[in-house]
Amino acid sequence: MSQFKYIKLLIPLIFMVFLQTCNQQRKLAKLQMQEKPIVELKHVKLRGKLRVITDYNSTNYFIYKGRTMGFQYEMLKALAKHLNVKLDLTVSNDLVSSFDALERGDVDLLGMNLAVTGDRVERFNFTVSHSQSRQVLIQINDSIRPVGYVSEKSQLFGKQIHVPKGSSFEERLNRISNTGNNDIQIIPVDQMEVEELISKVANREISYTIADENVAMVNQTYYPNIDIRTHLSEPQNLAWALRKGTDELTKDINMWLIDFQKTREYRIIYRKYFKSSRIEEMLQSEYFTLKSGKISEYDDLLRKNAKLIDWDWRLLSALVYQESNFNPKARSWVGAFGLMQLMPETAYRYDVDSLSTPQENVEAGVKHLKYLEAKLDKTLGDKTDKLEFLLASYNVGLGHILDARRLAQKNGKNPDQWKGSVDYYLLNKSKPEFFNDPVVKYGYCRGQEPYWYVIKILDRYKHYKNMALTDQSSS
Repeated sequence: MSQFKYIKLLIPLIFMVFLQTCNQQRKLAKLQMQEKPIVELKHVKLRGKLRVITDYNSTNYFIYKGRTMGFQYEMLKALAKHLNVKLDLTVSNDLVSSFDALERGDVDLLGMNLAVTGDRVERFNFTVSHSQSRQVLIQINDSIRPVGYVSEKSQLFGKQIHVPKGSSFEERLNRISNTGNNDIQIIPVDQMEVEELISKVANREISYTIADENVAMVNQTYYPNIDIRTHLSEPQNLAWALRKGTDELTKDINMWLIDFQKTREYRIIYRKYFKSSRIEEMLQSEYFTLKSGKISEYDDLLRKNAKLIDWDWRLLSALVYQESNFNPKARSWVGAFGLMQLMPETAYRYDVDSLSTPQENVEAGVKHLKYLEAKLDKTLGDKTDKLEFLLASYNVGLGHILDARRLAQKNGKNPDQWKGSVDYYLLNKSKPEFFNDPVVKYGYCRGQEPYWYVIKILDRYKHYKNMALTDQSSS
């Protein structure tokens, strides 16, 4: 047999082996996914946190004037409160990878506006609906572009329409396309949220996309040249998704959702994001972070000063928000003042007072952080928990933190570890059996304040980072 004939016979054999190997790998991956333990309600409570992925846009999750907001965000916070666990939130606009993460068991819940479709129900559990919306076509207003304007579904054929990959919009277009003689040119887009596509339509980079009507109405406030009148579906239930098999957790969330939607709290949340006239004001604000990239009017000042202590400016912004809500005239009942809420004795050390400028106040606050860090460095060095110790010291004073460390050491705990060690003794330093201990030098401390101060700043810092803000100077 010639070498050429031998190769011709060998190629199909190699191809068959390759296909068999691929099938085995797919089966193995599926088996491994099935073997991951199902997380139910008791596991979530034991873990102490609910792991959720949500998406960022003008309604679900965003930052306005430094404050984390959003319909999904507030709903998910209320759910976590009901379960008495922490909300562990991850933000992603990649729907395909989010569903994959849920299927793997990396997260417990997708907290988004998810249409409940037949294909999805086969793969996931869904909650009862948290809201309803129709799918609408986004296009340039017909008064601006009369040619190519689509007023009904039958006119979609032959048109090129961009939609997020793996979305219910893609599924809807496929169903419509199958009913006609001419195909719709469906362009699935990876890692791009529908609001980004709406922006591209408004800027004439693409011709059409699809969105839920409630999201489209919000976006029309700052893209007045778009048209959202063409409905592509009847009102659809929008829900959250859970991993298949999590029946107990799904049932508990369903019971809570049904009751919660009857409450005044739910009505306030829904109206705030979908009915209130204030939403337009927020969307147009330069401190609507999703669009502008800005947190506050002090971004550049905080960028400059954060470098002096080798901090991310978003972390310093989170601290300033916690201290003063970016109000340079803020004054506390104990006399702390300014953006960094300096106590009079601390301010005196850095030669500032209540009449000093915001810049002088921030510079003094950063100098004080640097001073505290130098003191902590003598014993903590480069320990991973140093940031928590530093934040708590800024809030309540270094002396109380040193007391909590001494209490931890006396009771056999690690004095260099914050969580589950020093934070516990600081939290309890308002109790006589703790503040009367012989190792305590600074007496009573209302420990709840610094305890939650640290948690809130680090949580807000995470939200600021979720918005993908860069460290570049603002224009």
